Amino acid sequence: MKLPRRKFLHLVAGIAMVPAFSRIACAQAYPTRPVRLIVGFPAGGGTDLTARLIGQWLSDRLGRPFIIENRPGAGSNIATEAVIRAPPDGHTLLMVNPTNAINTTLYDKLNFNFIRDIAPVASIMRVPLVMEVNPSVPVKSVPEFITYARANLGKISMASAGSGTPLHVSGELFKMMTGVNIVHVPYRGTGPALIDLLGGQVQVMFDAMPASIEYIRAGKLRALAVTTTMRSEALPDIPPMSDFVPGYEASTWFGIGAPKNTDAEIIDKLNQEINAALFDPKIKSQLAALGGTVFAGSPADFGKLIAEETEKWAKVVKFSGAKPD
Repeated sequence: MKLPRRKFLHLVAGIAMVPAFSRIACAQAYPTRPVRLIVGFPAGGGTDLTARLIGQWLSDRLGRPFIIENRPGAGSNIATEAVIRAPPDGHTLLMVNPTNAINTTLYDKLNFNFIRDIAPVASIMRVPLVMEVNPSVPVKSVPEFITYARANLGKISMASAGSGTPLHVSGELFKMMTGVNIVHVPYRGTGPALIDLLGGQVQVMFDAMPASIEYIRAGKLRALAVTTTMRSEALPDIPPMSDFVPGYEASTWFGIGAPKNTDAEIIDKLNQEINAALFDPKIKSQLAALGGTVFAGSPADFGKLIAEETEKWAKVVKFSGAKPD
C-alpha cells in the first residue's frame, strides 16, 4: 500500500518528534527516585555543608530525597570518578569545587578528563580566602609583609591544608605574582595548620574564611587581605589582595556537576531550581553565614568558570612543582 505524500511526511515528522517528547517527559518526571549528591570530602566541611543546604532545598522542591554521600579520598578524585561512571540520568550528582580544577594538573594520571566527563549544572557560591598572619609577625598590610619576607628570605613559613589544596595554590599564586620566597609547610587538613599558625610555629596562611574568621575577630590572627577582588561583607575592613597585587584573585567556589550526556532538560531543570534557591533570602543568609556570596548562572557560565580555573591553576601548579600528598 502506497501512502499519499502528505500522510507520509506527517508520519515521518511525528516519528522524529518522539525522542524530543520523550526527553521532555523524562525531565518533567525527574527525579523518579532518590538522588545521590556525592561530596569528595568528609562531613562538616564547607563543601559538605553547602551540599546539605542545597540538597535539602532540592528535596523540598522536587519531591524526592537528595542524599548527601561523603566519599573522601585521593583529593576528591574517588568521588569524581564515582559520578563519571554513574548512569547519565540525573540521579547521581557531584559537588564541584576548585580542587577538581587543580587536580587536572596536580595528578599525572587520572582515569578521567574532568572538563570532558562532567557536565556543569550550576554554580552556587564563592567564598573568599583570607591571607592571615600570626600577630607576632610585625606587619599590618600586604606591602609590609612583602617587604618583611624579602628581608627574611627562607625564614617565613606558609601553612596549608595539604599540597595542591586551594589553600596551598592560593599562596603559591601570591608567591608567583610577588616574587617573595616563603616556605610551604603542608598539613593534613585545615585544623592542624591553624593550630600551628595560632601557636606561631608557622607565620602565614591563606585560609577559607569560615575556619578563621572568629580567630581574626578575637585578635588571635591578623588578616592582611581577602583574596577575592571585592571586599567581603563578613570582614568589611579587610582590603582585597588586588589592591596590592593587581590581577590577583583566588577563591573557593562550589557548584554541581552531572555525568556527561545527562539530558539537557534535566540539567536545565536542576539549574533553575538551584538558581531559585540562590535568590531565596533564607538560603542567601545561610550561605553568607558560611562566608560566601551567591553565584548564580547558567550551566554554560559554570562550565566557563571551570575551564578558566583549570587553566589558571595549571600555571600555578607547574610553577610551584606541587605534587599530591
